[in-house]
Parts: sequence; structure tokens; C-alpha cells
Amino acid sequence: MTHHDLPATFLTERFTNAVGYASALHATQIRKGTRVPYIAHLLGVASLILEADGDEDMVIGGLLHDAAEDQGGEARLHDIGTRYGTDVEDYVRACSDYLGDDPSPKPPWRPRKEAYLARLRNESVATVTVSMADKVHNARSIITDLHNGLWVFDKFKAAPDDTIWYYASCLEIAQAKSVSPALVTPLERAVQGMRDEVAAWPERESVSASPLSQARRGKV
Repeated sequence: MTHHDLPATFLTERFTNAVGYASALHATQIRKGTRVPYIAHLLGVASLILEADGDEDMVIGGLLHDAAEDQGGEARLHDIGTRYGTDVEDYVRACSDYLGDDPSPKPPWRPRKEAYLARLRNESVATVTVSMADKVHNARSIITDLHNGLWVFDKFKAAPDDTIWYYASCLEIAQAKSVSPALVTPLERAVQGMRDEVAAWPERESVSASPLSQARRGKV
């Protein structure tokens, strides 16, 4: 069966309800280092899942992928399962790398991500698809911000090399699981883009520190 032979996904009132639920849960959150409401990210993830031929449960899982991690841990997961079913609950659980009641004292970044990747390697294609939609949307934002400098990594808990390692590892899992090219292709481009931008910045900073460059910007 080809991509064009797959049945279309039509969203129902469950999706509409989930949008309202996600909006309420994340009402006071914004994207790190921006003024963008967090719901923009969640809607972006849901859109990417649709483009990758995900079904409604997967789309709702994408909408709610941060709900338990950011807003209540296991109790929130139980509520999601009650509202939207066990498949959605399972997607959200699989996309969460921490499920404590308080999101503030998370374990150290690297061991947490290593454990997440180890779990993801054993998940279904559908689950990995939901996770990769999140990674694609985040990676695209990083690439956009990198055009303004490596300071973008100050927003996160990982150095540039660690961030690239993480997204490259996610890409390897997506490729191994034969996730839709609608997600694998942009993730490939984003990982390479991160590598290129990070590699280019020492030269750019050297140029920006030159007397001519500073004079052009009015610094001397």
C-alpha cells in the first residue's frame, strides 16, 4: 500500500475536546526563550502527525505529549486515559522522559535522555511517529534560532554537541523503524543543519570580532 492508498484521517469531537484540554493545561506556558504560547508547539506536532498519516489517537497523543511530564505526572496520565483511551495514554507515557508530580527537580539531562532513547527503540512505529513529530518541530525551531547564534543552547540543559547527539539518535531510531519520510526527511535536514551551524560559528564569531565587522555594526 502506497502513501496515496492510505485512508484519510478525519478528526472528530475527541480532537476538538483535546485541543481545549491541552490549551487549558498549558495556558500559562510559553516556548523557551520566546513569547510564543506553548499550544503553538502542540498544534504543530499534531499537524506533523497528520502529515505522516497518523490516526486520531496519534494526533491527540501528539497534542498531549507534554501534558503528563509538565502537568501532573502519573495522575495526569490516568486522566488522559480516562478521557481519550489507553492508546492515547500509552503515546503520552512513551513521549515522557519524566513523570514526577513536580516537573522542577528532573534527573540529570544526559541519563534521562539515554533512558528515553532506550525505551523508544522498543516502541511501535506509531509511538515513534508521535515522538518524532515532537522532535521535528523542536529541531526546526533550533535551526531557526541558530541563525542568530549559539546562545540558543542557553535555553536548554544540554551543550551543542549533546543536543546534536540526541537528535541524531532520534533520527537513527526513526530510520530503523521506517517512520514516514514526512518526518524522517525534515529531521535529517535539521540534524545536518545543526551540525553545519555549530561548525560554522567559530569562524563567524572570528569574523564578527574583526575591526571591520565591528565598524560596520557601529561598535568602534
